[in-house]
Amino acid sequence: MKWRVLQLSVLLLAVTFSSLGGNISAQPPSEHRAVPTPANQSHGSHREQDGGKWEGSAQGVAYSEFNHRLAGLIVLLFGFAELGHALRCQVPVWTRLVLPCALGALGTYLLIWSDHEAWPIGALTFAQTFSGQDLEILQHKFYGVFSSVAAVSEALRRSNWARHPGWAIPLFLLGFLGALLLFVHSHGNHPADYIIELHHAFLGTVGIGAAVSSAMMAWASGISERTMKRWEVAWATCVVVIGLQLLVYFE
Repeated sequence: MKWRVLQLSVLLLAVTFSSLGGNISAQPPSEHRAVPTPANQSHGSHREQDGGKWEGSAQGVAYSEFNHRLAGLIVLLFGFAELGHALRCQVPVWTRLVLPCALGALGTYLLIWSDHEAWPIGALTFAQTFSGQDLEILQHKFYGVFSSVAAVSEALRRSNWARHPGWAIPLFLLGFLGALLLFVHSHGNHPADYIIELHHAFLGTVGIGAAVSSAMMAWASGISERTMKRWEVAWATCVVVIGLQLLVYFE
């Protein structure tokens, strides 16, 4: 029965991704690089491209939706792997490493392609990207750093190189902070700003649940197997919900 639940989850992922595949693949990130501007010219906030608005434009929306949906696919990948372990399905042991591998891939992608005009693919330099001139860019890069750090700590934990419970702190602490930031994450003067804020509020709420669940799994070693399983299922379910929400994200 448990194995059938996992198979059904994977089938749901395949069907959902197939239905969105056309939109996701329609706008590859590499097509939307920013036009370089003089170094002494103020870049303001990530809103202008070629004298027009980027936020809310057809290209800007396509780029943002592509990034969110790609992130959703990656989150769903390790979410289903975590759900398989939580439900005690007969899944290979190596699937415990799906989470750090997926987070590593997500972190790398966000650090490079999260924003079309930011370093290293856009006109902004490294210093300008991380200076805080544009909080949206800075938050996107934070999520890239968070994913990368959590990937390393979880890889060490799950491969038994690091056994102390303290190694679970990055996933909990950075996940919790990342969830809170979603409540203040803004796309500026975007025509669909209200809808975007609703998306982020939902993601932030579920993200807090995921962070708390991950902490309980790491530090509640003395609890019963039944209670531990509940926290593991709660953690995996939150991750899957986050992935699904990102996969259907729209502006």
